[in-house]
Amino acid sequence: MTTALLDGQFAVITGAASKRGLGLATARLFARHGATVAILDLDEGAAKDAAATLGENHVGLACNVTDLDSVKAAFDALIQRWGRIDILVNNAGITQPLKIMEIGPKNYDDVLDVNLRGTLYCSQAVIPHMRENKSGKIVNMSSVSAQRGGGIFGGPHYSAAKAGVLGLTKAMARELAPDNVRVNAICPGFIATDITAGKLTDEMRATINAGIPMGRPGTADEVAGCALFLASDISSYVTGSEVDVNGGSLIH
Repeated sequence: MTTALLDGQFAVITGAASKRGLGLATARLFARHGATVAILDLDEGAAKDAAATLGENHVGLACNVTDLDSVKAAFDALIQRWGRIDILVNNAGITQPLKIMEIGPKNYDDVLDVNLRGTLYCSQAVIPHMRENKSGKIVNMSSVSAQRGGGIFGGPHYSAAKAGVLGLTKAMARELAPDNVRVNAICPGFIATDITAGKLTDEMRATINAGIPMGRPGTADEVAGCALFLASDISSYVTGSEVDVNGGSLIH
C-alpha cells in the first residue's frame, strides 16, 4: 500500500467533470491519496456525477470561473462546509484552433477569460484563506503551446492565455511564498483527452509522435501524477516552477 500523500486535505479542482479530462484524472488520484475533493464545472449535474464516481464525501458544484460572483459563491460554500481548502488546481480551460487573422473579439475574450481570468479569480477566492492558515498549494494548468508558440489545436490566443498563466503563476508564487503558499504550473504536451479525441488523422498522429522523444502522447493520469507531486509535501521547496509533462518534446 502506497502512503496516502494528501491524507485529510481538502482540494478544489476546476473544470473537472469531463470524463477523459485532466481534471477528473487528477481528482481521482487526489481522492485515492486521501483528499476530499470538490469538482467545479459549468455543468452542475456533470460535476455532481463526477464527484460521485470518486466515492463518498466528495462534492460537485456549479461554477463559472469567469464570473466573480459565481466563483465567490462556490468557494464560500466549500469553506463553510469543510472549514478549509488546502489545494486548488486551476484546470478549467478551453482552446480554439484558429490562425492569427481568424481571432475575433469574442474568440479572444472566451479563451483569455476561461484560461487566464478564471485562474486569477479562483486563486483570489482561496488566497486570503490560505494566507490565514499559513499553508496552501495552488497548481495552475498551462501548456507546451505557451512555451513553443502554438500547440496542435490551440491558436495564438490560446498560447497567449497559457503564457499568461505562467507569468501569473510566478508572480503569485513570489508574493505568496512568505505565507507558505506555494504556486506552480504544469505544462502538458500532447495528451490523449476528450479535446483531442477523434480530431487526428493517422498521418497527423504519426507526425506528432515523431516530434516526441518518447514516441507517444501522454495520458491524463501522467499529468495527474505531476499535480499530485506539486500538491503534496514531497514538493515542499518547489514554488514558481513550470513543470514539463511532454515526453521530452520540449528538450532544449
